[in-house]
Amino acid sequence: MPVFKSKTYLLLSGILGALLSGQAAQAADCTPKHKFTTIQQGTLTVAVTTYAPHSYMDDGGNMKGIDGDIASEFAKRECLQVKAVAVDPAAAIQYVLSGQADITTGDWYRTAERAKAMNLSAPLYTDQMAIYSKQGFKNVSDLEGKKVGTVQGYLWVADLKTLLGASLKLYPNSVNMQQDLFAGRIDVAVDGYSTGVVAAQKGALKDVKVAVAAADPRVKATKEAAQAAFPYSLKAKEFGAALDSDIEEMHKDGTIVKILKSYGLDGTAAETGAPRLVQ
Repeated sequence: MPVFKSKTYLLLSGILGALLSGQAAQAADCTPKHKFTTIQQGTLTVAVTTYAPHSYMDDGGNMKGIDGDIASEFAKRECLQVKAVAVDPAAAIQYVLSGQADITTGDWYRTAERAKAMNLSAPLYTDQMAIYSKQGFKNVSDLEGKKVGTVQGYLWVADLKTLLGASLKLYPNSVNMQQDLFAGRIDVAVDGYSTGVVAAQKGALKDVKVAVAAADPRVKATKEAAQAAFPYSLKAKEFGAALDSDIEEMHKDGTIVKILKSYGLDGTAAETGAPRLVQ
C-alpha cells in the first residue's frame, strides 16, 4: 500500500475513532429518568401512521407530528434512540400487540374497548370539536336552524343528531364535507380542530374560519373531548409507568403546549383533565 494511502487510512481511522468515542461519551453522560425495558434495548420503536398534524414521516424518514414530537421527547429524556416504522393505520395497533413496536402514534383515543386489549398512556391532549363557517361561529347554538355537516365516527355525532335531526348530514370523510361547504350545499361544518388547522395552513379552507366549539351541555364532546394517548403492551408495566411520568412532566413544564403551538394549534388541547375512557 502506498505511503500516502497508509497515512490517509490512519488519519481517517483516527477521526472515526474519535467520533465513536465522542458518541460513547455522550451516551454515557445521559442518565435515564426511569428504569425499564423496551423491545430493542436502548431504542424506542414507534409504529408511525400518517395522520397530520398528529403523526407522519417527513421526506427524510423522520418521525414528525404532535405525537411524534412527544414520543421523541420521551426518548430523549430516557436516553433512547428512536426507530420509526411507517405503518398503515389499520395495522398500527397490531404492531404493538404483536411486540413489533413499543408504541404507535396517530391521535389514538383512550377508549374502554381499546383498554381491554392494551394499555393506554396518560392523556397527551384532547381532540377538540371545531365549527367551520364563513361567519366564524363558535357556539353550538349557532348551528340551530342551519344545514350542518359532520364526519362519521366522532364523539359528537350522536348529540348533534339529537339536537339537529334531519338538518345534520353525515360524511365519510372531511374532504367531501368541505366540498359541500364550499359549494353552499351545507351552511356549517363540524370537524376536528386539528384537521381544520392543517387544511387552513395549506390554504384549502379558502374563506372558511375554524373555531374550537364553546362548551355546551347538549354536546358532551364540547365539555369532555376525547383524550389521545400512546397505546402500549399490557405487559410493559415499568415502561408505562415511565411513559406516564414523563408525559405528566411534559404537561407541567409546558413542553406539550409548545409542541401543539408549533403545529399551529392554540395549545388549549393540552388541558386534558383527569384521565378518562370513551365508553
